[in-house]
Amino acid sequence: MSVLPVRLLFWFLPPSEESEKPKYCIKLSSHPVGLVRVGKNVVVGCTDESLQGFTQKGKKLWKIILPAPITTMAPMDLPTRGLQAVLVGLANCQVQLYREKNLLSTIKTPDIVTSICFGRYGREDGTLIMTTKGGGLMVKILKRTAVFDDRDSAPGPPVAQSVRLNVPKKTKLYVDQTLRERENGLAMHRAFHMDLSRMRLAAARAYVKALESSLTPISSSLSEPLKMNAVVQGLGPSFKLTLNVQNTASCRPVMNLAISFLYDDNLYRIRNPYMRIPLLVPGLIYPVETFVECTSDKGISDIIKVFVLHEEKSSPLLTAHINMPVSEGLMLN
Repeated sequence: MSVLPVRLLFWFLPPSEESEKPKYCIKLSSHPVGLVRVGKNVVVGCTDESLQGFTQKGKKLWKIILPAPITTMAPMDLPTRGLQAVLVGLANCQVQLYREKNLLSTIKTPDIVTSICFGRYGREDGTLIMTTKGGGLMVKILKRTAVFDDRDSAPGPPVAQSVRLNVPKKTKLYVDQTLRERENGLAMHRAFHMDLSRMRLAAARAYVKALESSLTPISSSLSEPLKMNAVVQGLGPSFKLTLNVQNTASCRPVMNLAISFLYDDNLYRIRNPYMRIPLLVPGLIYPVETFVECTSDKGISDIIKVFVLHEEKSSPLLTAHINMPVSEGLMLN
């Protein structure tokens, strides 16, 4: 079964002349639903949910895909603002306004619009009258302060991509570097991969060392899977330090834990430098609070190390380094 091509035939002849052949012909991809003349161009809506623009001689200018089938079309002419656009009613209860292929505005309606008319109504020059499928009549008046900005709905690269860059002229150094890279490209590629492999090896060794020495705030032990984060509150010289400890195991509780601090005695004084942690139920967060007092008036700060210990193990389960803020209370005094 062959599909016949869909065409629009136009006769542009005076009324006194007769002709059996059209002067111009427009080929379409599917059957037309509506046709609107905008300026010197022709906008055609088709059954394949597309809106296409042509010249009077049949040359295709653009094509966009609509979100729903077309129910009606009408021109929108505002000579006072120099606006010539097309109103397209869709089957998804929307009326879209297009200037060429650019979407200017979208009007949502309570029912499917079956006919549109835009023009003068009473004293208003810009009035939109619509009838709906259920027999309703809607009248909308265009605001005098309305602004129509183009919003290109066609898929593709952004507009900024087509802006030509101001590329500087090639210098002698650039040409020399290009020649060097062209001649020594293989050696440079091998050196890059060698440095990348060394960096990955160094990162892996540092990560293993941190896990073995418990320098991370997440425990790597399968028997005591813990997680901890610290929150420092206050301006100084007295700070409130809250340690949120959580047992990340699925069903096993953790007990016999303690928290110890390592800090500079010349800068800080902690109210409870050694605290016991109660039994940790899986999934719950246990806040452990203490107070840190800054004893120095030099406006400096230091790191306080926090260790989560087990009574039966010599190495800590968790280690956290807390960067203490500068005490603003001493500076204000």
